[in-house]
Formats: sequence, structure tokens, C-alpha cells
Amino acid sequence: QVQLVESGGGSVQAGGSLRLACAASAYTGCMGWFRQAPGKEREAVATLRRASLSTYYHNSVSGRFAISQDNAKNTLYLQMNSLKPEDTAVYYCAAGSSRQCTLSSPFSYWGQGIQVTVSS
Repeated sequence: QVQLVESGGGSVQAGGSLRLACAASAYTGCMGWFRQAPGKEREAVATLRRASLSTYYHNSVSGRFAISQDNAKNTLYLQMNSLKPEDTAVYYCAAGSSRQCTLSSPFSYWGQGIQVTVSS
């Protein structure tokens, strides 16, 4: 069982930045960030294949968000820049063992979620 704990959420004005962090209790080869806005389905935002550093991004965040890791701390990050009101959602950290580690890959472990609110 892998436990994931997110931190770093909050409220920011449009154009601002936030950095989310996800501390994992164990190593997994694939990690990612998802989000779910009110009334919408959960969607994959970004994924990272940890060994190769391969990344995938949802089209809506490409060029604004960056996923990264700190192996020594077993922590995943999501740097979010140029935030827009439509980025408002609960963000979830996820971990799994998918070798492809794409936006459509399955994930076995989930964090509790953290709120990100962007005001206009």
C-alpha cells in the first residue's frame, strides 16, 4: 500500500502560480496529477515516468504546468504557472506501476486531494 499526501494548494488570482507537492510512502514507477472540477469528471493533468523522466500533459496545461520529482524525498511536484479560473479544481496525486505512464494509464493509489482555487 502506498500512501500519498498532497500539499501546497490554496487560492490565487488569475495569472498567479502555485506549486503542489505529493509525498509518497514508497517508490512507484509512474506518478501523476489529476483534477476534478465541480460538476465535471476527473481528468489527468500530467504524468511522469520516474525512471526515464518521460512526461505527458493535458493540452489545457501544456506550457503552463510542469511535473517534476525529488527522488531523495520521494516527492512529486506540480508547478502551476499562469493559472486561469478554469484551473480551479480539487487536485489529486496518483501513483502506479504503468510502464507507459501516459494520461490514460491506470493508477492504483490516490491522495486525498487538495483544493486549488483561481479567481479572476
